Amino acid sequence: MRKGLLIAILVVAGAGLAAGLLVLYNLPLESSPASPEQPLPFSHRLHAGTNQIDCEFCHRSVRNSPVAGIPPVATCRACHLYIAQDRPAIKELLQYWKRQEPIPWVRVHKLPDHVYFPHMMHLRAGLVCSDCHGQVQTMERLTRVAVLKMGWCLNCHQERGASVDCWTCHI
Repeated sequence: MRKGLLIAILVVAGAGLAAGLLVLYNLPLESSPASPEQPLPFSHRLHAGTNQIDCEFCHRSVRNSPVAGIPPVATCRACHLYIAQDRPAIKELLQYWKRQEPIPWVRVHKLPDHVYFPHMMHLRAGLVCSDCHGQVQTMERLTRVAVLKMGWCLNCHQERGASVDCWTCHI
């Protein structure tokens, strides 16, 4: 009788674990709008497209940090002290600098705290920004194009022969 009870408990626990993993596999990791309104109009089409400014010029920490980083006001100011100073959005940008306040950019891509996604490791593995972020140089306002579900990430890892061990991405 005890052996039968133990087996029943293990079966129920296994089914619960399987159901939990299935939910996590399909759970969206992002709940914010795919293209949130920003405090200042920033055109990736103009900067990355027309002007061909490389992603890493603004997102300087992407190669040596887990996060790409949102550019500080100083990065924007460095160019806009000389370029398009008369435009209202640039005047507003420079006011942030004068007030010594960061621009309150709204994140477009945010993963839960339990997910570890190091940009630097993905770039070293040969991925390029557009693999996850899409054709940013064509976007007036940045829009999230990746599904950002666990299954999407696992499929990419499997296609590239990367680790699919839970501890690779979950801390």
